Amino acid sequence: MKPSNLIAVAFAGLVLAGCGDRSVSSAETSQADGAPLDRQLDPAQVARGKAVYVAHCMECHGADGKGPPGDWRFRDAEGYFPPPPLDDSAHAWHHPTAVLLATIRDGSAPGQGRMPAWKGKLSEREMQDVVAYIKSLWSDPVYRLWQKMERQSLEP
Repeated sequence: MKPSNLIAVAFAGLVLAGCGDRSVSSAETSQADGAPLDRQLDPAQVARGKAVYVAHCMECHGADGKGPPGDWRFRDAEGYFPPPPLDDSAHAWHHPTAVLLATIRDGSAPGQGRMPAWKGKLSEREMQDVVAYIKSLWSDPVYRLWQKMERQSLEP
């Protein structure tokens, strides 16, 4: 197996491991709910990302990242996972920025979904912009949990 395929298979395992039915409990979200949340998202970047999303992502992932009808957690008749919602109702927020960008750049892992690789079709800036837009869709409690996970992913 080529190293690039091995990486893709390992990546798919990591993505699917984080895709379980995970609800956010009130204990998890009550920690800092009263504190103002500074998402540090550039409004211009979010607006650019929304435009990229509408042009390239919305057809599969739905308006406002709500996903298509049906349950994204179950494979279809051909054995592929449908496109998941990208708001905080699914698993996108379980992944650090680097994983979200890699998924956009490289597409679905073989045999997992039908998402195409956007590398060479979207610029790096456009991919970063769309990730900023996706993050803007998450509620404050979920965004707080994501920030904690993101910080942990960046620790050596």
